[in-house]
Amino acid sequence: MNWRGDIHIDHVTPPEANILRALGVPNGHAVNSRTRDAVAAGLEELRTIAEPSGVFASVDRSHFADIYEGDGDNAVPSPLAEIFPRADELALFAVTLGTPVSERIAALFTSREYALGAALDAAASEAAELTATHVTDTVLAKLRHAGRATAETRALEYSPGYCGWSLTGQRALFAALEPGRIGITLTNSCLMEPVKSVSGVVVIGPAGIHDFNDDYGFCTDCATHDCRDRIRRISELNT
Repeated sequence: MNWRGDIHIDHVTPPEANILRALGVPNGHAVNSRTRDAVAAGLEELRTIAEPSGVFASVDRSHFADIYEGDGDNAVPSPLAEIFPRADELALFAVTLGTPVSERIAALFTSREYALGAALDAAASEAAELTATHVTDTVLAKLRHAGRATAETRALEYSPGYCGWSLTGQRALFAALEPGRIGITLTNSCLMEPVKSVSGVVVIGPAGIHDFNDDYGFCTDCATHDCRDRIRRISELNT
C-alpha cells in the first residue's frame, strides 16, 4: 500500500484554541485583542500559503525493525520497540506544509513582525501535526476499505526524536520512504527541511497495544507528556 498526494488545507487547519495554547495561553484564559488579531492573521496566512502534502508506504515488521534500529542510538527500553512487533500493519509516512510557510515565518521574524511571526509559527506547527494525523487516518481508512482492518482497529503515529526513538532514525526512514518526492530533505543533523514537516511510522492494531506508562527513563525529560492525550484519544474511540 503506497500513497502520495496533496492534502486540502481545510483538513488540517487548526482551531484558534490550539494556536493560543501553543502560544502559552491556557484554555478559558482572557485573550487581548492584539493576540487574537495576530492569531487570525496567522491563520489567514497559513491558509493562503501552505501547501500540505504527504506520502506513506506499507512496511513489514522485519524491515521496520531494521529501520527502527537505525544507527543504534535508540533508548533501551522504549515504547515503540515494544509496540511495533504487536502491530497488525505498519506504514512509513512523511508530511509537510511546504517551503513557503517556513520562508514566510523566517521573513516575519527578520522584519521584526514578532506577533504575526509567532502566530504563524504556532499555527503551522499545529497544522503539521494535524497533517500527520490526517495521513494516519487515511492509512487506516484504506486498510479498512481493503478488508485489512476492522472498525475496532486503531492507528497511531510515532516519530524519530520522541519516546526514545533517536532522531538519527530519520536516516534509515528517509532511505526507505524517499520523502524527497514531496520536497522534504534531511540535514546532516537529521532535521527536516521544510521545517514544518513530520515523519515517522503509523502503527495499526488493537488500541491496547499503544497503552504504555510514561515511566521510561527519558520520560522525565519530556515537558508535555502528549502521549497521555494520544493514548486517551484512541482508547475513547472504543467506548
